[in-house]
Amino acid sequence: MDYESVRNLPIMFFEQAERYADRPFLWSKRDAEWRSQSWSEIAARISALSRTLRALGVEPGDRVALVSENRPAWLIADIAIMAAGAIAVPTYTTNSEADHYYLLNDSGAKGLIISTKALAKRALPAAMRTPATEFAICLEAPEPVPGQGLRIFTWEEALEKGRDLPDDVREFAAKSERTDTCCLIYTSGTGGQPKGVMLSHGAIICNCMGAHDVIARLPGYAEPGEVFVSFLPLSHAYEHTAGQFFPISIGAEIYYAESLEKLVANIAEARPTIMTAVPRLYESIYARILRGLKSQSAFRQKLFMKTVALGRKRYEDPDSLSIGERLQDALLDKLVRKKVAGRFGGRLKAFVSGGAALNYEIGVFFVALGVRLLQGYGQTEAAPVISVNRHQPNKLDTVGPPMKGVEVRIADDGEILARGELLMNGYWNDQEATDDVLKDGWLHTGDIGLIDNDGCIKITDRKKDIIVNSGGDNVSPQRIEGMLTVEPEIAQVMVYGDKRPHLVALIVPDEEFASAWTAENNRREGLAALIDDTDFIKTIGEAVDRVNQKLSVIERVRKFILTEESFSIENRMLTPSMKIRRHIIREKYGNALDTLYGK
Repeated sequence: MDYESVRNLPIMFFEQAERYADRPFLWSKRDAEWRSQSWSEIAARISALSRTLRALGVEPGDRVALVSENRPAWLIADIAIMAAGAIAVPTYTTNSEADHYYLLNDSGAKGLIISTKALAKRALPAAMRTPATEFAICLEAPEPVPGQGLRIFTWEEALEKGRDLPDDVREFAAKSERTDTCCLIYTSGTGGQPKGVMLSHGAIICNCMGAHDVIARLPGYAEPGEVFVSFLPLSHAYEHTAGQFFPISIGAEIYYAESLEKLVANIAEARPTIMTAVPRLYESIYARILRGLKSQSAFRQKLFMKTVALGRKRYEDPDSLSIGERLQDALLDKLVRKKVAGRFGGRLKAFVSGGAALNYEIGVFFVALGVRLLQGYGQTEAAPVISVNRHQPNKLDTVGPPMKGVEVRIADDGEILARGELLMNGYWNDQEATDDVLKDGWLHTGDIGLIDNDGCIKITDRKKDIIVNSGGDNVSPQRIEGMLTVEPEIAQVMVYGDKRPHLVALIVPDEEFASAWTAENNRREGLAALIDDTDFIKTIGEAVDRVNQKLSVIERVRKFILTEESFSIENRMLTPSMKIRRHIIREKYGNALDTLYGK
């Protein structure tokens, strides 16, 4: 594909659908069997839905929200919205009613498309309160909502209505320019409230071009012929681009995983050739492999660990392998690595890791087992991929060189800056925030790093306080900390969890509350003793639980430790303006916080 000449994303899809016609495209499980829908079938549904959206009053530039788990209907709705010249607004399935209301109200969404009854229970009440929202299209008929003023249609009604309308959707879709905003991806900002990142058709196409430049270098690459498994939320910019539009651009097939719990089984069934994932998946598979190893015989355990050791040595210092070790390593390819490859379907060419930083030890573990793993880097504001490692060299301690079409430089203060068509059009209704990160055509990423002699980017620190967990989700610690310190039991807190699967916290109990609790519970010890008191810890835990009920799943604090030492200017844990110095606190308490992930 000539990516530079593609007009927009819907046209890119329709051209591919015409090219591949009756070839299988999207796969999902129904009645315990994988069933496919062809490119032509999907194109017909997109056309019908897009006509219906315009018949319902959707005009170019209008916003339409999408509330759904990964499934064929997600792609159909997403492209149908764009083909109408409108802007898709993906939302997370974990959103509360309040979250939905914020996104619908902030974006001014004219309508929304919802998949299940369970999701409709939270999304429809929010839509009813949003002045701009006029209609909802539901894949499953929702339960009646008292007093609702929305026009509600079923999915089949919407498709049927569109089939009877005569106009050419492709002709209308061609009116959208490459520079037009096609989607609003909401991501958390430093103030806690999500910001809508305006991504253009061209930004995502630029990312697809860069991804093709990387993937086409893999041994055995075939176009068409590649197979993807989609399981990361499509509302996440990484999956939206790398797991949906990039596969479209190379004529690949997409299998939609049933659930995270069934992912490993689905991978074995779908036999993907390329998978895009976040570090959390590798952490989970790594832990599962090691747990399973414990049940094996001592000989098998020894054989496996020898494979890892030699594979690591081959990766880190190939010239150091002796002749005997090379022969052993070749034998272990057949005895161990071939079986590991079978666990992933037997034809996986590469895992591509993004969304968060990959732990080097886990990366080397997979590479040592013969699983090619390419780490990349980016952020939603860059559609989202900025750089990624190539097949050769694959430097796991870096995030690789910039992708094709991307320029990167390091600012005087060490901040990583990026430039190219991939950059966002700005933040929705927030020019001030836009101006803070887009300066003279450069995206100021907020990450500190360097570029090595091979042109690979190495991230060394983060200017922002945003936490990026191992699933690639952005979390604002200040928002959570602010909510926790409102509780009478808690004086100060630092939330922790960068590159981790969930959040934990360091909590300084409120002294007055501690004194009162001591008196009420006939304790004579001071605060120093209370931080190890089981009953007192339980009381603090109840305060944390109250706050967790108000937070989304990814924002909840799972575990915590207590300290009697307050954060102060004197001990350098506070700045003169009373902001916590996270790096200072981490230096002292990081090891203790890390132990919480092993409990």
